[in-house]
Amino acid sequence: MRVGVTGASGFVGRAIVERLSRESSMQVCGIVRREGVTAPSRVELLRVDDLTAGTDWRTAVRGVDAVVHAAARVHVMRETVDDPLSEFRRVNVAGTLNLARQAAAAGVRRFVFLSSIKVNGEGTALDRAYSADDIPSPADPYGISKLEAEQGLRAFARESDLEVVIIRPVLVYGPGVKANFRTMMSWLLRGVPLPFGAIHNSRSLVGLDNLVDLVLRALTHPAAANQTFLVSDGEDLSTTDLLRRTADALGVRARLLPVPATLIEAAARLAGKGDLANRLCGSLQVDITTTCARLDWFPPIAVDDALVKTAAHFLAHGGA
Repeated sequence: MRVGVTGASGFVGRAIVERLSRESSMQVCGIVRREGVTAPSRVELLRVDDLTAGTDWRTAVRGVDAVVHAAARVHVMRETVDDPLSEFRRVNVAGTLNLARQAAAAGVRRFVFLSSIKVNGEGTALDRAYSADDIPSPADPYGISKLEAEQGLRAFARESDLEVVIIRPVLVYGPGVKANFRTMMSWLLRGVPLPFGAIHNSRSLVGLDNLVDLVLRALTHPAAANQTFLVSDGEDLSTTDLLRRTADALGVRARLLPVPATLIEAAARLAGKGDLANRLCGSLQVDITTTCARLDWFPPIAVDDALVKTAAHFLAHGGA
């Protein structure tokens, strides 16, 4: 089976390429947008200039049986463009549907699309997990663009032979993780006192290895065709528990102060950081029962093992 992976130089795409390259039954074509990218010896690398409605994918999808579409304009914390939604649509909607159409024309049979839990929304009530059947409620331009891409792919699948599989990950962590998760590890390693010792929320996360394992299953399982799947580690954590268990993985003690969540949320709102407070104090849970049952799958890596692997990579690369 020959698989093309877009975004092959990114955090998730690179891990997918590396895992597929170890499968004897797979031939892998990594598709990137920048020069100087390296890959395992069995992987062919191809470069495209951009991800838009005008991108020519014919060379990249020729002779390919399946595509994993991991490339995207990702959620931007400090947006700089005047019209973020238009920019997200240009890449995540128009670019995705252009790729799907050219893939189908080239004879590609399955298209695995990495979407986002932001299609469902920004948070749940405690112990009221999202499911793939919930009415979507995206709240930002990134989530809206992912929903519109999903809708366009489903419509195209209904009128073509292309099998579409949609995966909505929650927050992904693993070796090489950046952004807030890396900052959190840096704080813990430096022994910074953190006011998160009394947060009683519940959040679903997914280790990189678990997400990649599900992608591999979605590429080949007959029951995956034209379905949508949520994915997590299968164990939800409070912010307090996540910090303590990550500190254990780093070999340090978490210095957590028991500040009530209501005070943290009020202070964050006054500072214009309400979204950050929601991620730290609010809940976001997903139900992966259907994913596990339909695909005969269960997350193979336990949370603590995934955290140890993440921490080891962080420490080996200097920490910060």
